[in-house]
Amino acid sequence: MGKSAFSGVLALADDLSGAAETAVLLSGDRPARIELSSVERSTFARNAQNFSSRECERDPRAPLVLDLDSRQACPDRAERAVRETLRAHDASGAPVFFKIDSLARGNVGAVVRAADGPVVLAPALPVGGRTVRDGVIHVHGLPLHRTELWRAEAALPAESLAAAVAPSACRTLGLDTVRSGELSAALADCTGAGLVAVCDAETDADLDAVVAATAALPEARLVGSGGLAGALGRAAHPAREPAGSPSAGREDFGNALLVVVGTADPGAAEQVRGLVAAGAEPVEVDAADATSGESAEIAARVSAGLRRGPVVVTSRLGGEIAEGRSREFVQLLADTARRAVACGEEPVDLVLTGGETARRVLEAVGVDALFPRGQVHHGAVHSHTPEGTSVVTRPGSFGGPDSLVRIVEYLRSTSEG
Repeated sequence: MGKSAFSGVLALADDLSGAAETAVLLSGDRPARIELSSVERSTFARNAQNFSSRECERDPRAPLVLDLDSRQACPDRAERAVRETLRAHDASGAPVFFKIDSLARGNVGAVVRAADGPVVLAPALPVGGRTVRDGVIHVHGLPLHRTELWRAEAALPAESLAAAVAPSACRTLGLDTVRSGELSAALADCTGAGLVAVCDAETDADLDAVVAATAALPEARLVGSGGLAGALGRAAHPAREPAGSPSAGREDFGNALLVVVGTADPGAAEQVRGLVAAGAEPVEVDAADATSGESAEIAARVSAGLRRGPVVVTSRLGGEIAEGRSREFVQLLADTARRAVACGEEPVDLVLTGGETARRVLEAVGVDALFPRGQVHHGAVHSHTPEGTSVVTRPGSFGGPDSLVRIVEYLRSTSEG
């Protein structure tokens, strides 16, 4: 994949916040387009049938990012979605990047099996303190399987990337190899033997080296997090300004503003408290007892609040989302957002935390494409819908205590200035 081959990258993401992060990192003078695809056969079949016509409508040199919404799917369905997407896109010959979670949640093994070519796996995300050493993901120096970051998952994390992608066979390329002049040869030897090349990385420079070394492997499929997407973007657009400038695409925002927090990450409660202290009106939902039948009543409270200013919908502050109830809770949030947007007298901009929350809310309000404009901070991606309203998506575990405050200030500063 030489530098010219980065034009028109096809990126497949397993959740929407990751798709948005990837799109803004890949965008250059030709902005990426994000489309909401699906692992459901009927939906995907329709998408596949219309894929060629959509390709004709867009600039073929611009990146296309598809959110397959596959992180929570069973492995067989996730694998099938990837294979069908690749089959539908095969005629274009575009380079392919697979965006996975930097904490290896979801169907990483299924993605690797479906990649249909030599696989280079490098999930490090240095900006988030997520590195790979000896084939093991570390978070701020601690092996992932010794952290509590999978506490909301149904299983425990694998102790290595090799275990995460089993039964696919792997070879780990350590930092000494990644930082040597022999990485291209090592990748060729590894993938030529039918092995997944697992690349250690601690810095963005390490990831840049991984991308550069794949230049001699035109069939290589790169699999990684936003860190690797950033390296691809830098390789494709070496002269551009750093992705994510908050000034990118800013304009006068005068719409109502709804913040929906569906993440189970414990830092979210502190972020919500900061936003409420800054003047947002909270609408709290008891995640343990909430049912979809309550969405009309909650939406009425949200609609009333939106006439006064920004509203944040969240689980009751300090409360935990009960095991097995997270999907029902997220669907309640989506139904609430749909009703509130439909009842509003003016357009509504959205701030959505957590990939599944973002996906369900956008499906509920009828949005099937996004156009990234920039980042407020890393991972907090500002996009426009085809109708022109703003959507900021952000992974649940990203951002400091002031993340939501910064996002709202960004969306509102010019209109209040």
